Amino acid sequence: MMNRRNLLGAGVAASAAILARARLATAQAPTGHPPGHGSAHKVAVPIGPVKLTKGRAVAGENYTPVVMPNGSTLPFEKKGGVKVFHLTAEPVSHTIATGLEIEAWGYNGSTPGPLIECVEGDTLRIYVTNKLPEATTVHWHGVILPAGMDGVAGLTQKVIPVGKTFKYEFTMKKAGTFMYHPHFDEMTQIALGMVGMIVVHPKRRDGRRVRDYSLMAHEWMIPIGSRRPDPMAMSDFNVLTFNSKAFPSTEPLVAELGDLVRIRLGNLGPMDHHPIHLHGYEFEVVETDGGRIPKERRWPETTTLVPVGAVRVIEFVADNPGDWAFHCHMTHHVMNQMGHDVPNLIGADTKGLDARVSRVVPGYMTMGATGMGDMHKMELPDNSISMLGGEGPFGLIDMGGMFTILKVRKQLTGDTDPGWYDHPAGTVAGEASAAELARDGIKT
Repeated sequence: MMNRRNLLGAGVAASAAILARARLATAQAPTGHPPGHGSAHKVAVPIGPVKLTKGRAVAGENYTPVVMPNGSTLPFEKKGGVKVFHLTAEPVSHTIATGLEIEAWGYNGSTPGPLIECVEGDTLRIYVTNKLPEATTVHWHGVILPAGMDGVAGLTQKVIPVGKTFKYEFTMKKAGTFMYHPHFDEMTQIALGMVGMIVVHPKRRDGRRVRDYSLMAHEWMIPIGSRRPDPMAMSDFNVLTFNSKAFPSTEPLVAELGDLVRIRLGNLGPMDHHPIHLHGYEFEVVETDGGRIPKERRWPETTTLVPVGAVRVIEFVADNPGDWAFHCHMTHHVMNQMGHDVPNLIGADTKGLDARVSRVVPGYMTMGATGMGDMHKMELPDNSISMLGGEGPFGLIDMGGMFTILKVRKQLTGDTDPGWYDHPAGTVAGEASAAELARDGIKT
């Protein structure tokens, strides 16, 4: 049993450390909160006439371009029948969500690096320039190629020294979804954001209307107030992302009724597998980084586990309009910068505690005795997004991290976010009326 003396110590341990470091900023006052939600927390609102990332159509190519939300596709030039690309490994400043900027490592100014897109049978020549403070290499994860192009430092090649440019050249023998990452000091370089996706389209174009997306899952340890991810972390990752963005800064995926939707999910770690769950649909896993899965070996799912070092490609037909959550189902992976070394106060009697602790820690607010929903009221230190939420059509969406939204509409106009779904009358859950309760014999 927790007595008041123990509770005082526990409460201070849970909250005072954060509040003592916080610069109490002028509260923003977001509108549209339902009763019970405070107005002193940060809320990023990327919703509205946001221009969506598009797949980059290339003259002379016959594939439907893949869209990498919040990202880009690596351009190339054809030289004598070879597609020539240029990757630059370098430090990058990156915004994970409004209020959290980090100093990461990536490629061509971004983390993850730009999507590499080509066609089965293409020969690629990829120049890699190293602008990091240490050596690196690039491993083409899942690609079948000559051993000397595999990118493993010391085993198949020398490292790329600082300031030097190496050349990789190989032919894409099979279609599929693959990844790229360093194979030198992997623990540091991958943890700091050096990951990327590769899509090799089949020679024969798919005649169906396709919405094709690429999402790289990643996890980070970013101490509160810090700009530098900690590559030494092996557990308690506190920022989880799709394409290095945390909700609500993740761009939505969009589709029209009848579209075949394909989502390519990659995971290079560092440590955790991710059960990725889609609301409103069932789908099939049609491909891994090892190749296509025969139709007779597939089965319907609503959640697929994406292991570390693996790709999973899911497909479904957009036939259910609405705004549908798409997220990792590890509940801590849809939160931002939450620590786990705090006492459990659920059900504790905290009456009078705030007033007592406030004498020592001005502004103290006990959190967690009745659940964690009220933690969105917390004022936060600089450069932190703990409990960051996003405004939804019915109030605060109290999710973060590895969370985005699939928006399916009868028709889309232009390249902007279509906004929130307009629900048909009578299809939204709401408070039951007294007459309804009486009609069905429900006593509350």
